[in-house]
Amino acid sequence: MFSIEAVNDSERRDVVLTRLRATNTERSSIMRTLRGTPLESRVPVEVYATGPDGGLAGGLVGHVKWGWLHLDLLWVDERHRGAGLGGALTARAEDVAREAHGAVGSQVETWDFQAPGFYRKVGYEEVAAVEDYPPGMTNHLLIKRFPPVSGA
Repeated sequence: MFSIEAVNDSERRDVVLTRLRATNTERSSIMRTLRGTPLESRVPVEVYATGPDGGLAGGLVGHVKWGWLHLDLLWVDERHRGAGLGGALTARAEDVAREAHGAVGSQVETWDFQAPGFYRKVGYEEVAAVEDYPPGMTNHLLIKRFPPVSGA
C-alpha cells in the first residue's frame, strides 16, 4: 500500500529530479550525448532599450537551453508601442542566441490578450494552443526556427 502526500519538500524534490535525469539519460541516447555539454546549461539572454529621456523603454528577458532561446518576458513602454521596438528587441535577442550560444530556434508562450499576433508578425509559428489556461483565456505556444549562422 502507498501513502500519497501533497507537500512541498525540497529534499524529495531533489531526489525526484536526480532520478528523473538519470532515467532520461539512460533511455535517450540524445540526452546521454547532451549531458555535461554547454547545451544543457541555462544561459541568460537579456536585451533592453533606453528611450530618448534615458528611461527604460522596453526589455526582453529570456534564456538559452538545449539549443533554443526561450522568451520569458517582453515588455515595451506604452509610449513606444507601435514603433517597432518589440520587433527590434526580439530580433536582437534572437541574434545573440544564435551567434553567441548556437541556438537553432526560439519559443514563446503568450496569452490571447497579449501578443500572439505580434509573434506571428515577426516570424513565429503557432504550434499549440491551450484553451482555458487560465479559465477564459487561451495560452499560445509559438516557435521560430533560425537559419544557420553564416560560415557554419
